Amino acid sequence: MPPPPATPASGAATAMRPYLRTHGKQVARLHLFDWAVLLLLVAMYAVLGLLQPFHRFVAEDMMASLRYPMKDNTVPSWAVPIIAIVVPMIFIVGIYIKRRNVYDLHHAILGLLFSVLITAILTVSIKDAVGRPRPDFFWLCFPDGVPKYNNITGGVICHRQRSVIEEGHKSFPSGHSSGCFAGLGFLSWYLADKIKAFDRRGHVAKLCIVLLPLLLATMVAVSRVSDYWHHWQDVFAGRVLGLVVASFCYLQFFPPPYSKHGVWPHAYFEHIHQTEGERNIQSTTNANLHHQSLTLDLSGSNVIRTPSHALDSMEEGSRAQ
Repeated sequence: MPPPPATPASGAATAMRPYLRTHGKQVARLHLFDWAVLLLLVAMYAVLGLLQPFHRFVAEDMMASLRYPMKDNTVPSWAVPIIAIVVPMIFIVGIYIKRRNVYDLHHAILGLLFSVLITAILTVSIKDAVGRPRPDFFWLCFPDGVPKYNNITGGVICHRQRSVIEEGHKSFPSGHSSGCFAGLGFLSWYLADKIKAFDRRGHVAKLCIVLLPLLLATMVAVSRVSDYWHHWQDVFAGRVLGLVVASFCYLQFFPPPYSKHGVWPHAYFEHIHQTEGERNIQSTTNANLHHQSLTLDLSGSNVIRTPSHALDSMEEGSRAQ
């Protein structure tokens, strides 16, 4: 009867392509602490948003550069989370549907959320600490266009709602810029890995795909200057902040795009190595057990043969007499 077909190949295929049903809970359980820290960052961001920013001294002669007209946002504030989080998640989920790698899905979402939240906390903290006035601060401070200054210090005496004045002191850095570059910068890293943009084959089209998210983030940042909500230094600082945090967060979970293992996250390859190690140990154990059984069989046959040899010798001795 022929032996049953071997199954390691199917087991290897399953290990190489873990699905959400088989590994999703296991991966999430291993990163419960990370998700708890993520919730803590959300609470921290909410608290920082309630703090009063530093009111930097603004004198009469400084108002000449702060009299830009008030304009509506080209990109409203509610659109920033959609651009920075929802858009990258669409690509991440789309790649999961095609590749079915739960490690990639989990770590990409976790890294994206960490990138955006850490950037948001740093941005709000710097805004509150610096208190730089916006380019349209004159109209935020004097809505009727009639200025009023302190007779001794020469500082402005604003006569508008406190919340509007506080918002006027949150120019540096740009939150739109930092948030969009944090989320879309992470997406650029992610796409560079998945399409192997740096495989040294000279496909410029791949590089264009990688730069598309950064182009979108740049257009959002430029709109903040053209809308007179930020100075160009605010936008530049937000861009650098978002890209730096996105790079750190991405490389924490994924290899660099130019690496030969740059397609999947670090944890996926650790899972593969662990699975292969367990298989090697199991195969070595099976081989040792098989070797021991063969040794016992051989030694048993020797014991059975030994009495027969003795009887043969006794028969030969009786014949000789």
